[in-house]
Amino acid sequence: MVLTVIVSVLEFVYLLIILLMTAQAIFNIRLSLFIWETPEHAYLNRAPTIYSDPCLSFTIMLPARHEEEVYRYTIQKVYDLNYPKELMQIVAICSDDDEGTIAEAQAKIDELGDPNVQLLIYNNKPTSKPRGLNHAMQIARGDIVTIFDAEDEPHPDILNIINTTMINDDVDAIQSGVQLMNHNTKWFCFLNVLEYFFWFKSSMHFFARVGMTPLGGNTVFVRRELMDQLGGWDETGLTEDADLGIRLSLSHARIRIIYDDEFVTREETPHTIEQFIKQRTRWNQGFIQILFKKEWMKLERLSQRLLAFYVLILPEVQAFFALMIPVSLVMFFLVKFPLWLAILTFLPLYCFILALFIEFAGLHEFLKAHGRKWSWRDAGVMLIAFFPYQWLLGIGAVRAMWRYMKGTTNWEKTAHIGQHRGNAAA
Repeated sequence: MVLTVIVSVLEFVYLLIILLMTAQAIFNIRLSLFIWETPEHAYLNRAPTIYSDPCLSFTIMLPARHEEEVYRYTIQKVYDLNYPKELMQIVAICSDDDEGTIAEAQAKIDELGDPNVQLLIYNNKPTSKPRGLNHAMQIARGDIVTIFDAEDEPHPDILNIINTTMINDDVDAIQSGVQLMNHNTKWFCFLNVLEYFFWFKSSMHFFARVGMTPLGGNTVFVRRELMDQLGGWDETGLTEDADLGIRLSLSHARIRIIYDDEFVTREETPHTIEQFIKQRTRWNQGFIQILFKKEWMKLERLSQRLLAFYVLILPEVQAFFALMIPVSLVMFFLVKFPLWLAILTFLPLYCFILALFIEFAGLHEFLKAHGRKWSWRDAGVMLIAFFPYQWLLGIGAVRAMWRYMKGTTNWEKTAHIGQHRGNAAA
């Protein structure tokens, strides 16, 4: 009798896990395909094609740490943006212990010889990106504050696009597209690139429609007055961008999302598995911090709070599913389920297969949008990498939870080597 009850309870728990995995997979598919549901959704992506006269000024923040290989080229690319130089303030941000990056930045600033390009060296510890950004806010004088990371390649017309959109749509903040470009450098790069493709091109529009928008780490444009009112960035957080997005949503800021393949800011994937896992650990741990910070619970509508909870709980969900993989394998061989439950256990697998086909379609769209050739070899590599990539995500999530429980909050920086630039920097 007792054994029968235990078996029934285990079957119920396992059924619940299966249904949760299926629901989460279906919702992720919905997010990935949202922008393609109707032509009206696709129209939301587009950047303006006719530009207004430049009138808004911009403070462009370039935070960097140990970026000797890429920083000088990035400063030049930002300086060369098609916008009046008198309306651009460029602030290179370095911590005082980063002598190599400081030297590179100073050399480029001396070469440019423009007083609107400045080097800000800060010495507050612990060193973190949001701490540097808040120091830069103290000297910011532009109407709009924006961030580009040390390896970024923004489109030359990005400031014209933002100036025009800010004026025409009267918005407070804009998240423009960010896209990883080196899709076939390493086996995990295919799916990493497509994550960005679906996130910025589709999912972000769903978030904006609901009114809960976790922003990306760069190519975000916010009115400086509003940033002052919000008190800048949270210096204790590991994902200051997502935290800022939730606080902007709480303040009823008008947020616009733009993703136009031609005008994306180009970035690179982490160049090793170790770097990839560290990056995901930091992002996941940052989401855990925001989850327990509980500011998202102040959002007005239930739909906003539920979406915020879903996005922020993903690290725990991924960690749990990662831990469930070996358990499921053991149960597959050792436990005999009733026929109806055995059939239901295949639901997550069907969702994974559907997601894989969507990834193939996304790869085709990405290659076509950026003028690259389709390769069946690349498609084969992505097919083989699909499940191992999910395991990497799971490892990052488990590691984030472990670090959070230990109270470890140091900033694990992602190294950049300019893989998306080829020989351009040289």
